[in-house]
Amino acid sequence: MMVLRTLLTMMTNGTDVYYLTGNHDEVLRKVSSLQLGPLMIRDKLVLELNGEKVWIFHGDVFDISIKHSKWIAKIGAQGYDLLIILNRLINWVSIKMGKGKVSISKKIKESVKKAVQFIDNFENTAIELAIDQGYDYVICGHIHQPKIRGHENEKGSVIYMNSGDWIENLTALEYNQGSWDMYRYQENDFQQNEPIENVILKPKRIPEMEIG
Repeated sequence: MMVLRTLLTMMTNGTDVYYLTGNHDEVLRKVSSLQLGPLMIRDKLVLELNGEKVWIFHGDVFDISIKHSKWIAKIGAQGYDLLIILNRLINWVSIKMGKGKVSISKKIKESVKKAVQFIDNFENTAIELAIDQGYDYVICGHIHQPKIRGHENEKGSVIYMNSGDWIENLTALEYNQGSWDMYRYQENDFQQNEPIENVILKPKRIPEMEIG
């Protein structure tokens, strides 16, 4: 609700808000050119910031299981939602026992996806395509792994960023005064911490950085 109130306030004040569709938005993808005042629904967004091109999209187009077998994706999405509920219940018991929180869904996702090298394949696909199309930055979500990673090959260079999520990582990307920041938020009082990573737009070439 806090996020929704913030978005409504922004739109009321004249700020353009872009909603980028993902694998849970099949219905919205049928109207992905829709605009309701300052609210715009899109499948992707290209921005030019300080003379450099930024490509933003959800990222599920790189997930073969979603692209070619939607029934598998739907079962997986439902299973993940149930896993989140189960995780909250176990965390409640764990906290009562003084053992702290445990992210079952995150551990399962990490172990499974590492086994099939899904995350690496996802990131490398996004990076290579962005370089081929001449983008300086590529921003995705989908795999929920917060990261800022610079990459360079014989064709050029790009900075890959993943915003993470609001369920397990509580991370977000923000562009302000020529730099990208990634914040991790407090879960209890929802007060933001200091930036956990900062990337200045120029120079573009930076060493690989990962945020876990």
